[in-house]
Amino acid sequence: MTKDEEPFKYLNKLDSPQYIKELNIGELKMLSAELREFIIDSVSKTGGHLASNLGVVELSIALHRVFDTPKDKIIWDVGHQSYVHKIITGRKDVFNTLRQFGGISGFPRINESPHDAFDTGHSSTSISAALGMARARDIKKEDYSVVAVIGDGALTGGMSFEALNDAGRSTTNLIVILNDNQMSISKNVGGMSRHLSNIRSGPYYYKIKEDMDNLFNRVPVVGKKAKNILHKMKSAIKYNFLSGIIFEELGFKYLGPIDGHNINDLTDVLTKAKKLKGPVFLHVCTQKGRGYSFAEEKPQVFHGISPFEVETGELISKSGKAYSNIFGEKLLELADNNEKIVAITAAMPNATGLEPFAKKYPTRFFDVGIAEQHAVTMSAGLAANGLTPVFAVYSSFLQRAFDQVQHDVAIGRHHVVFAIDRAGIVGEDGETHQGLYDLSFLRHIPNMIIMAPSDYNDLQNMLSFAVNEFKGPIAIRYPRGKGAQLLAKENEAQVVLGKSVVIQEGTDITILAVGSMVEVAIEAAKILKKENGINATIVNARFVKPLDEAAICKLAKATGKIVTLEDNTIVGGFGSGVAELFQKHKLNIPLLILGFDDKFIEHGSRAKLMFKYELTPQTVANKIWRYFFG
Repeated sequence: MTKDEEPFKYLNKLDSPQYIKELNIGELKMLSAELREFIIDSVSKTGGHLASNLGVVELSIALHRVFDTPKDKIIWDVGHQSYVHKIITGRKDVFNTLRQFGGISGFPRINESPHDAFDTGHSSTSISAALGMARARDIKKEDYSVVAVIGDGALTGGMSFEALNDAGRSTTNLIVILNDNQMSISKNVGGMSRHLSNIRSGPYYYKIKEDMDNLFNRVPVVGKKAKNILHKMKSAIKYNFLSGIIFEELGFKYLGPIDGHNINDLTDVLTKAKKLKGPVFLHVCTQKGRGYSFAEEKPQVFHGISPFEVETGELISKSGKAYSNIFGEKLLELADNNEKIVAITAAMPNATGLEPFAKKYPTRFFDVGIAEQHAVTMSAGLAANGLTPVFAVYSSFLQRAFDQVQHDVAIGRHHVVFAIDRAGIVGEDGETHQGLYDLSFLRHIPNMIIMAPSDYNDLQNMLSFAVNEFKGPIAIRYPRGKGAQLLAKENEAQVVLGKSVVIQEGTDITILAVGSMVEVAIEAAKILKKENGINATIVNARFVKPLDEAAICKLAKATGKIVTLEDNTIVGGFGSGVAELFQKHKLNIPLLILGFDDKFIEHGSRAKLMFKYELTPQTVANKIWRYFFG
C-alpha cells in the first residue's frame, strides 16, 4: 500500500450497523480484513482480548446484517469478544481508548451504548439474561429478536445448562448462538467439549439433517398413531447418523454446524433462525485468532494480552515473574514432598500458574472447566477423603462459588486451600473483574482463615503453612502482576496462625496494612516522616482472619491512633474487622479505615485507579495527616 492509498476503504465509512446492510458479500469480506487489521493494531497498543475478537469478525458482521440493534437484543456471553460489535455500533473513533481510564470498556456496557443490551464480564450468563429479556418482551407484547452469543468454553458453566434446560422447555422465541472455537482461555475440557467435537467431526451432518427433514415433511400423515410412528422413526434415524444432539433433546431447533467465517452462509442461517418459532440453537464453528498467525498458533497467549509488537507478536514490556508464577513454583516444590497435594483450576491452568504442576503431576491436577461451584465442592470431597486440594482461582470468579465455600467447605472444616489470584485492583477489565470483595465475603464465614502476603517471601511461607501445617479451610489472596521479593527482613519471620509482623516501630501512629498495601504503607510512612516529622509504626497484618488481637490492641494503646490500609472495599473488610475488635475490647481510639469506596470500580490502569481513590503513598500520607494532625 502506498502513502496515497486509503488504508481502510470500507472501515472509514463504517459509522453504524446500517452501513453493513448496504455492502455486498465481496465488500463485506474486504471489510472483515480491514477490521482484523484495525483490531490487531489497536490492541497491540492498548492490550486486550485479541484472539477471541479475531475469531468473531464475520459472525459479528452477519449478526448486524440480519438483526437491527438496539431494537433487537444481542447479549454477548462474557463480552470480551464484542470489539467488532463495538466498532460496528459507532465506537470506532474512540477505540484507541479501549480499556483505558475514562475510555470505552473491554466488555459490553449499557451506559456506553444503547446497542449493548446487557452488562457482561463473567461467563455462562448470556442465555439466562436473554431468556429473561425474551419473556419480558412476550409479556409486554413487543416484537423483536433476542440473541445470546455464547462460547463453547462458557457452555461448560453450570448456569448455562440451567438456562438451556429452562429455555428449551419454553415456547419463547429465542436464538442461542454457540461460537465454537474449541477454546476458553485454555483448551476446553469435559463431556460437552467432546460432544461438540463429535458434531464438528461429521462433515455431512448438516446435509443429512436437512435431507432427512425434507423427506419426512413430504410424507403424508394419516392419523395420530401414524404420526407418532413417523416421529419415532425420524428420531431413531437422526440419532443413528447425528451423534445424539443434546440440544434438540432439550427442546431447541438445532441448526449447524456451519462455517463461522462464511458471511453468506451465516446470513442465510441467521435469517432462517430469525423466522423460526420457539428456541433455536445455532452452532457456529470459528477459529480463535483468525487472521493473525501468532494468535492462531497461540490463542491462549493472545486471549488477554498486554501491548505487543505486531510484527513479532512479542510483548513490549516483559514484566518478569508475577505472583501467579511464584505461587505455581512453590506449590510444585511442596507437591514434590507431599503426595497428598492436588491442584484444581477452573479453565485457567496457565493464567493461575498451574501449568508446570499439570505437566509434572497430571493425575493430581484437575481442570474442571468454567465451573467454580463444582471446583469448590469437588475440592471439599477431595479433602474429606484425606487429600490436600489447592484451588487456584481469580478473586472475581471465586465469588461465583460463595455458597459452596460456606456450605460445603467451611461447615465441615475441610482442609481446602484457596489460592485467590487477582485480588485487589485488576485494572483494565473493570467492574466485573476487580478483586475488591473477597476479604468481605470470606471474612464472615465461620472456620475460614484468610491471609494476604505483602511480598513473594510472604506468599511462599503462607502457602507452605496453609498446605502442611494448618488443617481446615484457608485462603491466601494475592494481587495481579509483579510484587517485591522481600520488603523487609521482618517478613522472613515464620508464619504463625493469627500473628502479624511489625516492620517498623514509631511513636505517633500505627499503620496496619494488609497484602500489597504494606508496600504503600512503607512509602507513606517515609513521606510522613520527611514532610511532617511523623514517626509511624508499620504492621504487616498477614492475617485478616483471625486478627492479631493482642498486638493490635497493644499498638493502639501505645500510639493512640490507628490506620488500616487494604486493597478491598471498606465495607466488611480488614478495617471493619479492626473496628469490631475495638468495640469488643471497648477501645475508644481514633481509627481511619482506608480502602476502596462502596461502589463498583471502573476500568483503568492500577496506577490511575489507585491515584483516583487516594491509595498511593502520597495520597495515603495526605489523608493520614489531614485526619489526625491537620
